[in-house]
Amino acid sequence: MIPLITGAEITFWIAGPLAVLGGIGLIAFRKAVYAALSMALTMINIAVLYASLDAMFLTFVQIIVYTGAIMMLFLFVLMLVGVDTPDSLVETLRGQRVAATLAGIGILGLIIFGIGGALTGVAPVGLDAANAQYGGNIEGLSALIFSRYVFAFELTSALLITAAVGAMVLGQRSRVHSRPTQKELSQERLRAYAEEGTHPGSLPNSGVLARHNSIATPGLLPDGTVSEQSVSETLAARGVIVDAPALSRATAQVFESVDSTIGEEDE
Repeated sequence: MIPLITGAEITFWIAGPLAVLGGIGLIAFRKAVYAALSMALTMINIAVLYASLDAMFLTFVQIIVYTGAIMMLFLFVLMLVGVDTPDSLVETLRGQRVAATLAGIGILGLIIFGIGGALTGVAPVGLDAANAQYGGNIEGLSALIFSRYVFAFELTSALLITAAVGAMVLGQRSRVHSRPTQKELSQERLRAYAEEGTHPGSLPNSGVLARHNSIATPGLLPDGTVSEQSVSETLAARGVIVDAPALSRATAQVFESVDSTIGEEDE
C-alpha cells in the first residue's frame, strides 16, 4: 500500500528545515540584527508547526508573545547597546566558558535523545487524547501551567522582567562630567567663533530670503551673500544647486531697491 501523506507531514518538511536554517543563522551571522531576524524566522516556523498539530493556542502565543514581544525586546536591547559595540574578550564572570560548554553539551544531548526517541519510540498520538482529558487545548494548558508547572511559569516571568531591567541599565551611560549649563554652551560658541570663525548662531536654512523654498536654493545672509553652509554637499556634488552668484546679485538688487525706496520716503 502507498502510505498517505498528510498535510501535517508536508508542513513539517517545509517549516522544519526553515526553522533549522534560522537556528543556524542565529549562531552563524556576525551581525546581531541578522541573528535576531534569523531567530524570528525560527519562531515563525515553530508557530506553523504548532498550527499543523491543531495547537492553536500555542500558535498564537508563539506569534504574539515570542515572535512579537520578545523579538522586539531583543531589537530594543540592540538599539540601546548599539550594534557596532565591540564585544569584550575579557571574562568578567569566572567559569562562564565552562558553564556555557556544559550547557551546550546538555542541549546537544537533549537533541540527540529527542530525535532518537522520536525515531525508535511509539507512534505519536497527537493532541486529541491530551485535549480530551481536560476538555480542550486551552483548558489543558491552563491546568498544567497553573498547577504542575506554576514554578517554571513564574520563574520565566521573573526572567523576562530581569531582561527588561537589564536592557534599561545597559542603555544608561555613566556620566563622567557634569552637564554643561546654557551659559557655558554660549561661552563655548563665542570662543569657537573667536578662534575658528564658526558662526555662533543658527544659519539660514535653504530658501531663506529667496524666491523659492526648495532645498536646492541656498540660504542668504543678511548682507545678501550666499551662506555656503546652507547648501547640501550632496546636491552641490550633483550640480543641482540654484546659481548662487546670480541669486546673490538678484537679492542685492532687491535690497538696493528697497533701500532707495525707503530713502525716497524719508526725504
